[in-house]
Amino acid sequence: MNLSAKGFSAFDIRGLYPEVVNEELAYRVGRTFPSLFAAKNIAVGRDIRLSSLPLQEALVKGLTEAGCDVMDLDLCGTEMMYFAVLHYHLDGGIMITGSHNEKHYNGMQLVRREARPISEDTGLKDLKAAVMSDTLPAAAAACGRVEKNDVTEEYIQYLLSYIDLDHLKPFRVVANTGNGSAGPVINAIEKLLPFDIIKVNNIPDGNFPNGVPNPLLPENRGATASVVREEEADIGVAWDGDFDRCFLFDEEGECLEGYYLVGLLAETFLRKHAGAKIVHDPRLVWNTEAVCREFGGEAVLSRSGHAFIKDKMRETGAVYGGEMSSHHYFRDFSSCDSGMLPWLLVMELLSHTQGKTLHDLARVCRERFPVSGEINSSVKDPDAALARVEAAYAPQGKVTKIDGLSVEFGQWRFNLRKSNTEPVLRLNVETRGDKALCQAKTEELLRLIRT
Repeated sequence: MNLSAKGFSAFDIRGLYPEVVNEELAYRVGRTFPSLFAAKNIAVGRDIRLSSLPLQEALVKGLTEAGCDVMDLDLCGTEMMYFAVLHYHLDGGIMITGSHNEKHYNGMQLVRREARPISEDTGLKDLKAAVMSDTLPAAAAACGRVEKNDVTEEYIQYLLSYIDLDHLKPFRVVANTGNGSAGPVINAIEKLLPFDIIKVNNIPDGNFPNGVPNPLLPENRGATASVVREEEADIGVAWDGDFDRCFLFDEEGECLEGYYLVGLLAETFLRKHAGAKIVHDPRLVWNTEAVCREFGGEAVLSRSGHAFIKDKMRETGAVYGGEMSSHHYFRDFSSCDSGMLPWLLVMELLSHTQGKTLHDLARVCRERFPVSGEINSSVKDPDAALARVEAAYAPQGKVTKIDGLSVEFGQWRFNLRKSNTEPVLRLNVETRGDKALCQAKTEELLRLIRT
């Protein structure tokens, strides 16, 4: 079986199965991980993809031959692996998942003690070198043990500790798990909540009979939106395959932009933690900053990406962090991201809004700070395009380069950043209450970018 280094990125391992991510790679990760990270016991989980079970078996074989004990979580979500590492004080964890990618992809998310991410700067580069080496570490004198452990019940109790169960209202909720790993969690948690939950695509199926679970794509949102309207539900929730991201739909079936959800969650936490810090990414910022001012918090800017957000949260002690890409991070969850906590916290918020709906809350955000939505442009030379934009706009505006190019003016701002994996520039524009200006500046920038 071919061994390729192409799957190693800045934050994880991911690629086509079996060309890039395969059993040989997984076995070698298992053989080298324990010695690199001083791991004597780790948690291993997998998503619903058809290739995930053979990859997990190869990974566990490598780990146990290296003398490492394995807690086998079986089918689960990425955050359940984080939970197991934290709850049982393990030395690390590995999740076999292709996340939101097409079904022929797979990969691995890796963490150290305290569920701290292993990225290029914190050991992934060393792991890559060890995996690709001609010589693997010697096998241990005694193989490690494998113990199966279903952490669902303890994990759900942990989730519910974040909300006030006694004051939740009996909302009608559409839950679209996309045939991913979230289905069993929804089945278990609904028994403890006062909600009427209408399940969509709830049976885990790695064939993805209803399409790849990636609600970030507009074409994948109709399945949730239509059921919300048909069932006259109060809210809809859709998850990706390993449910580390969730997407909310209001009672009219309109998807709530991840940026505005950051603001709602910031409000939720600041109501409970006066003066707390909120970490956010630089693509869109004004709504989050306004919420922090209004509720007495402090907005903290961070580079995009889960490793950077988590590091910034630990550095500042921030209670919550959010990205417009729908990743949400929680201090009391060791700054890890969760796709289950956001919708539960919004349900709690709606229970205290005196009759206001999610559409009402979202409308206020949309009117105060209209956005373009993230627009991708394929360009031959991203650096040259970035330079053109900077030359045209930087002299008149306030420039920030924490992640790509951000330029702020009195009534509008934009962020333009390169993709890490393809010749694409990603543009986000926002204004202060002016939809027409947002559209005009978006078109103006796109003409320059695509010249």
